[in-house]
Parts: sequence; C-alpha cells; structure tokens
Amino acid sequence: MKKLFAILAVMGVLSFGMTQTAMAQEASAPATEQNDDAAPVAEEGGLHKELKTKFIEGDAGFMSLPAIALVIGLAFCIERIIYLSLAEVNAKKLMGKVEAALEKGDVEGAKTICRNTRGPVASICYQGLMRIDEGLDVVERSVVSYGGVQAGYLEKGCSWITLFIAMAPSLGFIGTVVGMVMAFDKIQQAGDISPTVVAGGMKVALITTIFGLIVALVLQVFYNYILAKIEAITSEMEDSSITLLDIIMKYNLKYKK
Repeated sequence: MKKLFAILAVMGVLSFGMTQTAMAQEASAPATEQNDDAAPVAEEGGLHKELKTKFIEGDAGFMSLPAIALVIGLAFCIERIIYLSLAEVNAKKLMGKVEAALEKGDVEGAKTICRNTRGPVASICYQGLMRIDEGLDVVERSVVSYGGVQAGYLEKGCSWITLFIAMAPSLGFIGTVVGMVMAFDKIQQAGDISPTVVAGGMKVALITTIFGLIVALVLQVFYNYILAKIEAITSEMEDSSITLLDIIMKYNLKYKK
C-alpha cells in the first residue's frame, strides 16, 4: 500500500511538472503564432484540451495547489479501497466452516481455517477461538476488544481524505482572493474601471474556485464509497461475533458438560 501511495504521488508531481512546462512553452510563443494557430486548436479541441487551457488561464501557481490535493487525496482513497476490498470475505461461508469444525470438536482445525483466511472477520474469530477454554465471558471480551482494533485499521487514513476534501475549496478560494487583488491592482494602475482591465483577475478568481470545488466533490464521492464499505465490513464483524459466541456456547454444552 505504501508503494502504491508513493507511485501515485510521484505521478502527480510529474504531471504537475509537465503542465508547468507546457504553460511556459505557450507563454513564450509569439502572439502572431497564437493567432495563426487559433483555428486548428478550436477544431482539435476536446475535454482534455479545454481542461489544459482553463488550468493555464487560472494561473498554474494557484491551480497546482488543488491539483496536488486531488492527487494525494486520490492516492489515499485508492489505498483504502484496495485494503477494504482485500478485507472483504464471505463471512457466512467462513462461519459455516468454523461451526462444522467445532461440531466435530476440532478446535485446532477451526483455528487453522481462521488463520488461513484474510480479513478482520477471520482475525476476530481466531482471537475468540484462542480463548475458547477460558469461558464464554472471556471470549466475548476478547472479541469485542479486538473488534475495536480491527475497526481502527479499517478507518486508518480516512482522516487524511477528509482533510483534503476540506482543503481543496480553501485552496481554490486562495486563488479567488489573489485574483481579486490582481484585478484591483490593474484598476489602480489603469486609473479606470473597464471590463477589459477587470476580466483577467476575475477569470483567475472564478476558475480556481471552480477547480477547488470539483476536487472536493470528486474526493467526497470516493470518501462516501469508502465509508459504505467500512460500514458493510463492520456489520459483518458484528454479526460474525454474535454467531461465533453462539457456536462456542454450543461447543461448550456438547464437549464440556
């Protein structure tokens, strides 16, 4: 997971550098060349071209901040999604195997089943089976305690995602404020209020705000999906814990009279 996060972070930095290089090349081109190429660009335009144009118009210095928040936030989201996907198992099938082993009195076999199964449900069951000879109360306390630990693992990193969701609009608002200041500076220098003078600063202000809000919305969708998976796995953990206690109770009644 850490390697995945590092790769995504490097990709984000490289894409940011490529965008700045493209911006520098376009800024150094003569105005006449831009006028001559205006028609072909309009014809070849698309979503990618339009996003690139708006990114440059919004000033890469300000637009890069929400872009970095998007890349890092998506890295955390992808890491959590992969972790949670690997944590999902067929809990009913697992509990059926554990119950079948305990019905035969094969406690070690039940432990082996849990040990060879990935995910928090199997880990909780293994912890309970480790204390099967210490009484049902001890097993219950162990399951509850270890369940809290596993829930913490599931939610690990989610606070960073919420941080970038909150930061993205704020970073966009920074560009908004700076763009307004730029507009007022141009008005002061020109000594006249005209749409041409104000338009440049207003464009920077609006584009950075929009981009920051889009980043927050994208990360929020991923975050809600992650929360849904966490809730589903937590529900399976609780159901499996209750089922395990019932199975152990039956085992004690059958083999420890």
